Amino acid sequence: MNVQIVLFDGFDLLDVIAPYEVFTAAAMYSDEEISVNLVTAEGKRVVTSGVNQLTLQASDKLDVSHKGIILLPGASGTVGDDGADSIPMKLKKATETDLSRLLTEAMKKPDILMSTVCGGSLILAMDGLLDSRHAVTHHMGMGLLQATNAIPVQARVVDDGDLVTGGGVTSGLDVALYLVEREIGPRIAQAVEQLFAYERRGTVWKPVGNIPKETQLHYSDETTMEDSVMQTNKKVNIHGTWDTIISTPIGKLSVLFDFATKDGKLAGTGKQGNDIVALENLTHKGNQLKWSMKVTKPMRLSLQFKANIDNDTIFGEAKARMLPASKLTGHRLVK
Repeated sequence: MNVQIVLFDGFDLLDVIAPYEVFTAAAMYSDEEISVNLVTAEGKRVVTSGVNQLTLQASDKLDVSHKGIILLPGASGTVGDDGADSIPMKLKKATETDLSRLLTEAMKKPDILMSTVCGGSLILAMDGLLDSRHAVTHHMGMGLLQATNAIPVQARVVDDGDLVTGGGVTSGLDVALYLVEREIGPRIAQAVEQLFAYERRGTVWKPVGNIPKETQLHYSDETTMEDSVMQTNKKVNIHGTWDTIISTPIGKLSVLFDFATKDGKLAGTGKQGNDIVALENLTHKGNQLKWSMKVTKPMRLSLQFKANIDNDTIFGEAKARMLPASKLTGHRLVK
């Protein structure tokens, strides 16, 4: 069995070390040859973790032509801000390397079992690789999973066939032990548990069996912008091109919105970089606009917008499912 554990700048140490030790211990007990390697998208290099700048040496480049297991860790950093040291920014930076291409290719290979610990699943989600897939991540990132059209499952470990994901940081032990049981057998997995004096936690969730009653979670789609600023009786000209900034937890997005009436019907587009997409569900009442838009940068999201117009100024918010609302501000461009 070939196991490749991926490193990237800012990776979380425990997400890597715990599975590494489990697989290495399994190799001691198994007659089957088990190779465990630390790899990167760039090849052999020293990689700095997100924990006090501690480093690990990667021995090789991630090889998606090898069948076996790829394990993708999360990142370590600050939470609650969008600075360079924040976990969302480190995950985002990982997707901007060649790792994104390699993971996309790996997800297409039937002989590769993709696995993640903690925020590793968010890296896949940011690249649009978990669309309609069951997955779990750290509890603080479950909303982001849902916003990227993954199917979040509240479980310690989720087995979705060729994709196995784990929850918070310490779930790396549980993910690796489950993979040992699944790929080599329960006797080897139990021997490793006894060696580590650790028993795997929780039930591994799979999309099989009877469906429990009342399993659907109900998330509120309510926005946080005060409706008191809406003026339903005020006639407002919304036509034109609007230069806007959306302040998200992983950086600011610059989007040009264009609103016009075509054949008596209000229509609009959003331009992000060179990408132009049609706005959906566009409605106008008084000085308020509502619409939805699918974006691909910095990740694939379906956003719901609610904005107010005040002369040549636009302000409001964008929201993706249960994620916190992001502030929208901008102005109308004068032609």
